[in-house]
Amino acid sequence: MNVIGIVGWKNSGKTTLASAVIRELSSRGLAVNAIKHAHHRVDVDQAGTDSYKHREAGAQEVILAGGQRFAIMHELRGANEPTLDELLARLGPCDWVVVEGFKNHSHPKIEVHRRDSSHAPLYPQDTSIVAVAADYATDFSGPVFDINDVPGITDFILNRNRP
Repeated sequence: MNVIGIVGWKNSGKTTLASAVIRELSSRGLAVNAIKHAHHRVDVDQAGTDSYKHREAGAQEVILAGGQRFAIMHELRGANEPTLDELLARLGPCDWVVVEGFKNHSHPKIEVHRRDSSHAPLYPQDTSIVAVAADYATDFSGPVFDINDVPGITDFILNRNRP
């Protein structure tokens, strides 16, 4: 399983770039999965639904299945948040996994950084950042892409994993 991360500070454009890379990889015929880290409370279920009632009753996992998709909701119930490696192990087969967030994990990552950010870039302290997507010329020692160069970024992702 090939993994590439998209990291950066809040409102840097991580989701926009991650979605565009997923779209580009998919358009090239590759099977792509995604993992998105959220720092806030996440609930994909709605109060009052049957699946919500199952979780509230104490089920550790609930699968909500329909004709178009299914979702697995896992209640941590006080357990530690799963690691990225644990989450990757739960995914189905694919060619690529695009991970948004998990900036403290050591998987290869592309940092999204904007000139007007109030935060310093992450790359000086993170050796797992393999490229930067920015709206300015950075001093990163590796590849730097225009933040909108999705085909170029995708080519880089695919070519760096070739023997």
